[in-house]
Amino acid sequence: MIDLSIAIPSWNTSDLLDQCLTSIKASTAGLNYEIIVVDNASTDGSPEMVEEKHPDVMLIRNRVNLGFASACNAAFKRSTGRYFCLLNSDTIVLKDSLAHFFEFMESHPDAGAAGCKLLNGDGTLQRSCSCFPSVMTELFDALYLSKLFPRNRVFGCYSMSYWDFDDVREVDFVGGSCMMVRREAVEEVGLLDETYFMYTEEADWCYRMWDSGWKVYYYPGAQIIHLGGESAKRFGDDMRLYLYLSRNKFIRKYKGRMAAFVHRGIIITGALGRLAAYGIKRLIGRRELNDTAFQYLVLRWAVSGTSAREAGP
Repeated sequence: MIDLSIAIPSWNTSDLLDQCLTSIKASTAGLNYEIIVVDNASTDGSPEMVEEKHPDVMLIRNRVNLGFASACNAAFKRSTGRYFCLLNSDTIVLKDSLAHFFEFMESHPDAGAAGCKLLNGDGTLQRSCSCFPSVMTELFDALYLSKLFPRNRVFGCYSMSYWDFDDVREVDFVGGSCMMVRREAVEEVGLLDETYFMYTEEADWCYRMWDSGWKVYYYPGAQIIHLGGESAKRFGDDMRLYLYLSRNKFIRKYKGRMAAFVHRGIIITGALGRLAAYGIKRLIGRRELNDTAFQYLVLRWAVSGTSAREAGP
């Protein structure tokens, strides 16, 4: 069995994927590793680029876009590493980061999963771990309390905005942009839940790890640049809606139907508040850009409680 399997789900990010693959090879010193790219029916030449420029990479081609969780699971089934690292295609791995990440997991046998320090393209911090979604965290977001009081440990709990992300600590869950998991933990708790098309699947995975006695850590000694949401941008508002869908699915799964119903009510309140604010701004002559169309989309889903988009684009 090799040390590390690195899985990269990809959808129409050819140039970024090329950059990511090149950066990996400079960050795995001393490791016996494999890279698995799962292409979700790209039309920009991504799989052809991998075959031509990175022939050492294992390539899995999906005929349709089955989503992030499905792609990661397909990679895991083909992988042989003692550790399994999820990595977004729009990332740049900084030198030796994966080697340091591997060493951290080796020295923490209680870690089922861990996340690393994410940086924006300009080098500023990108928050990479959170507490689990709940009715209260969604309420704080809808009322803008999380933005008005980001340093408050209660209102800022979801994004952990009260913290500087400079020390190792146990966290509820880490983002899937760069997430390393232990094979034994996955074999115990199961693969990612594929009913999440995109977003919150990593929270669900970490929840099951904690529930089975494994710990989840944040480790700042490994760092990557995450350019952020390049595949999601191509879906526009439909993909933004998945954030609401997936959080509601998580709350329903672990907190019950009533909590999920209350969550939809909170989303309706938040959307109506934003639409009212946009209307007032128009009345007083302020014409700045807003997301009115998206808020109506959110309202249609929240009122009905279902959406055809839940099945995926």
